[in-house]
Amino acid sequence: MSRLTPADEYFYHQIPEPLPNVATFHDHWRESLFFVMHPQSGDGDVLILTLAHYPKREEVDSLQMCRIGGKLHLLRHSRPYDGDPHTMAAGPVRIDIAEPYQTVHLWVDPAESPIGLDVTFRARTRECGLRRGTMKAGQETIWDQSHMIQSGWYSGSYSFDGETFEIRDWWGQRDHSWGIRDHQRCPLWMWLAIQLPDGMLGVWNWEFPNGQRVYMDGYWAPGDMSEPVQVVDFRHDLHWIDGAGSRVSYGRDGEDVAGLEGVISATLEDGRKFDIEGHGRWHARYGRFGGGQQHMHLRTADGRAGTAAFEITGAHHHHFFPVPRADNLPTGR
Repeated sequence: MSRLTPADEYFYHQIPEPLPNVATFHDHWRESLFFVMHPQSGDGDVLILTLAHYPKREEVDSLQMCRIGGKLHLLRHSRPYDGDPHTMAAGPVRIDIAEPYQTVHLWVDPAESPIGLDVTFRARTRECGLRRGTMKAGQETIWDQSHMIQSGWYSGSYSFDGETFEIRDWWGQRDHSWGIRDHQRCPLWMWLAIQLPDGMLGVWNWEFPNGQRVYMDGYWAPGDMSEPVQVVDFRHDLHWIDGAGSRVSYGRDGEDVAGLEGVISATLEDGRKFDIEGHGRWHARYGRFGGGQQHMHLRTADGRAGTAAFEITGAHHHHFFPVPRADNLPTGR
């Protein structure tokens, strides 16, 4: 007898199997929600909440990756499917999509987690669906995934170490991805969520170790909820820096890296171009996976100021990760 779940009552199926079966029953197949929020000023704390489910291991988990008071924190919560792979909850974490692409409620019970959260996301841009991306090492799939990104306003509160702090109109990104991602064997991916007063520039860029591009997609999403415009070209000149602001090599594990600085440029389908310069420091480090996320202060060539989350992670790249940390990586040859 097939094992069914409550979601099997609805029109959610994409293959002729009960949920949560997927087209490729892969160790690294996952479906994930991601929320990052930070003050518009660019100063202060940064909060990240994730929620993901993994069909192969029948588990739901959530990460809290936060910079609070200048210190980094990483918490993980999990639960087994136990017949319910679809409820958006793991331990103290609850996510409620109140209105698709408009309003999402985030909750982390402070009685069960050192970092409590009671926050509502409200959309400030349209949602943007990125095209499917794939990468293989020989015949082996390393990455095969689709992705949605969207900017929003965050309001509510969070608590830590006995104190409660207000969140009032912080901005940031949320995304929703699904498919295969073997993080430890991805040479390089770069994800940029750039918040400007009039909208968000979001870019996802993947490269092989030699710098050859695997994939790039992204959008300029206006803050007036009008139609997003696709990014058709992207360039980056970014560099790790140490605590004194001098450029430094990541080496193998990035012990001397404290931040990131440099410039990026993005050209839109309608011919507009963004030239953006910035600098930042860690708000999440990924340990053995390499790199992590930087909270960036930015300025465009035409004088607009903004902030961003820049994620640079991977196992081997001639510029960002010169010492390989994994075997049998895709090479692009």
